[in-house]
Order: sequence, then C-alpha cells, then structure tokens
Amino acid sequence: MRIHLLAVGRRMPGWVEAGVAEYLKRFPPECSLQIQEVEPARRSKNTSPDRCKSEEADRLLAAVPKGANIIALDERGKSPGSHDLAGWLGQWLQDGRDIALMVGGADGLDARCLQAASQRWSLSPLTLPHGMVRVLVAEQLYRAWSILNNHPYHRD
Repeated sequence: MRIHLLAVGRRMPGWVEAGVAEYLKRFPPECSLQIQEVEPARRSKNTSPDRCKSEEADRLLAAVPKGANIIALDERGKSPGSHDLAGWLGQWLQDGRDIALMVGGADGLDARCLQAASQRWSLSPLTLPHGMVRVLVAEQLYRAWSILNNHPYHRD
C-alpha cells in the first residue's frame, strides 16, 4: 500500500523538505508515503475563494490514484490520538488500497473533495501552515506505523 499526500502548494521552504525527507526514508516499502504537489489556483483581487477551491479540487481529484481510498484533511474531521491513528492505518493496510490524503489550498478543500472522502482527519483545531502539515502528517503516520509494528519510536 502506498499513501499519497496530495497537497496544494509549491516551493516549500528547506526546513519542510528536510523534515518530510527525514520521515519518508523511514517508511518501509509495504507502507510508503509519497508527496505529490498540486498547483494552487492563481489568486487575485477579483478571484473568488470558491472559484479557487473548485479549480484546486479539479487538480486534486485528477491526482488521486485509481481505486485509492480518499481521506480529507479537514478542520471539522476527527482528531485521533496516536493509537487511534495507528488503528486507522491498520485498517487501511488491511484494506490494501492506496490512500490519497488531500490537503487543500489557502481556502481549504472544495465540497467535491470532502464528498469524495471516506474519512475526514483533523490534525488540530488550529490553522497550520501548509508546510508544517506535510511534516506533521509524515511524522504522525510514521508514529502510527511504529505503534503497529512495536517499533521503539513511540513510547507510551
């Protein structure tokens, strides 16, 4: 199974690239994480947020691998603890389908992305910078994998 983090945005700072790279190299082949950047909509004074979200939704939905289970990162989603997330990951692994985690742009995810998702995952009630979301998702998924595999990375 592969986990695809489909994230709106380009050109992340070096600290984001380094943080994500640290966790990507730790994942085993049977549960790999891949980051796929999706071009954000061009914003101007005259462009509505709904139009931007719709344009980004077109790109996000087109980037979903065929047959993948879509999970939307959304502030109104469930906020699992580490062991709960490990349970989710265990279910995803058992299902065997690839996972597509969707991270919206500056205005969030379009309703079409939320409707396509089988689950909604909230990282925090706080608004987080997009680069930090990438690092946080990579770290938390690695932590969940380590819990499932009794790896010493996670300590109770």
